[in-house]
Amino acid sequence: MIRHHPDDALMLAHAAGTLGAGHRLLLDVHLEGCAHCRERLQRLDALGGVLLDQLAPAELAPDALERTLARIDAPQPQAAALAQGAKPQLPTAWPRAMAGCNVSRWRWMGPGMYWNRVTLPDADDANVFMLRIGAGRMLPQHTHSNSELTQVLYGAFDDGRSAFAEGDFDETDAAIRHQPVVNTGGECICLASVEGKVLFEGWLARTMGAMIGM
Repeated sequence: MIRHHPDDALMLAHAAGTLGAGHRLLLDVHLEGCAHCRERLQRLDALGGVLLDQLAPAELAPDALERTLARIDAPQPQAAALAQGAKPQLPTAWPRAMAGCNVSRWRWMGPGMYWNRVTLPDADDANVFMLRIGAGRMLPQHTHSNSELTQVLYGAFDDGRSAFAEGDFDETDAAIRHQPVVNTGGECICLASVEGKVLFEGWLARTMGAMIGM
């Protein structure tokens, strides 16, 4: 059962199309597995439609139709989908929302800890990655300069605020200082999007974060 969901502000930003590409991907992955949030998004979309209907009409640019048709007719870039043999193996179903992403191989970052880079087809500067942490292992204590979204793909962890299991969603920022610890029953795999920096405590952890690009 999914216990942790995106808040209304994130859902509204998703509905309005104002989220950064990395954060939008995290929301899309969560929505894929969460019927509750899909219903919430439908209600927000309906509310947005009502608000648009109440706005005063605005005059379009003279070439608006021409530019729109040109964009429709333009050839679409092919998404750099993962080759089957290149996919990092997951013990759970691969999220469909990530089908157009390039995902690097798993890279060692510490005993029982691995990471990989997720490159979006339409925003290669988005800071998105996956973490694969072994049973009982923990990330270094840290906070954030801006915003980090995390979607649990497999397993579970507890960061002192709450327990997060498969399907759960978390948002952290500069007000949160935590240390995620993976359950002893098995490994945990999470997808994360970072805007700003993850601020680790300790020189070794900061070096590790710089290596990953956190």
